[in-house]
Amino acid sequence: MNKQPIGLFDSGIGGTSIWKEVVKLLPNENTIYLADSKNAPYGEKTSEEIVALAIKNTEILISKGCKLIIVACNTATTNAISYLRKHYNVPFIGIEPAIKPAVLFSKTGAIGILATKGTLSSKLFEKTTKEYAKNSTTIEQEGTGLVPLIEAGKLNSQEITQLLEKYLKPMLIYNIDHLVLGCTHYPYLIPQIKKIVGKNVKIIDSGEAVAKQTKAILEKHCLNSEIKNSKPHKFYVNVDETVLRNILNNVSEDFVIESINF
Repeated sequence: MNKQPIGLFDSGIGGTSIWKEVVKLLPNENTIYLADSKNAPYGEKTSEEIVALAIKNTEILISKGCKLIIVACNTATTNAISYLRKHYNVPFIGIEPAIKPAVLFSKTGAIGILATKGTLSSKLFEKTTKEYAKNSTTIEQEGTGLVPLIEAGKLNSQEITQLLEKYLKPMLIYNIDHLVLGCTHYPYLIPQIKKIVGKNVKIIDSGEAVAKQTKAILEKHCLNSEIKNSKPHKFYVNVDETVLRNILNNVSEDFVIESINF
């Protein structure tokens, strides 16, 4: 039994889409979440900048006693997780675009991938695509501008709708039947995405799979807690907390938010 918290970090609020699934599957576990909105979006930064931010966030979570760290950001995972695993003595769970299941279940042989520039240009993404999608048509699209709008709380704005139509409608020409969301911010746009791509395109994100992997790794390392968590989940933010609080209020009452400079 281990009562130490699970740590998560992301370039803002997007990783809460992962956090929700982890807490749902693992109610005995306590969590600490770093929302690094000040440096969002990670996807527009260089690989070196992304690694530096991942190191900073990891060291904060380790200093707070986290027993396992979820890199709840596709861009940080694809650019930094190999470095983190080599240099820190805690288990890491990463987030990669779910290309494998999309290709496996595709009937048309064509899938769409909506992700950040940082993810699409990473070596890990290139390796994963070559391994699983070499016999499929993959339509890759950078979601430029989406993360800042989500961070600003404009989930249902006209700006979001216009960008999604611009990015997704060309994919439909290729007869995609699966759309992979390669950024943890994007699941919050699923209602709008469904209106554009229609019912024949299955939308895939990584939340549930990451929660299951977290459970497996905790058990493997004998780090899981067998007593229900009695502490509130803790969120640290480095910008105004309003958008994060609004999102969390829809899914949980058991949390506290603290503003710190990191």
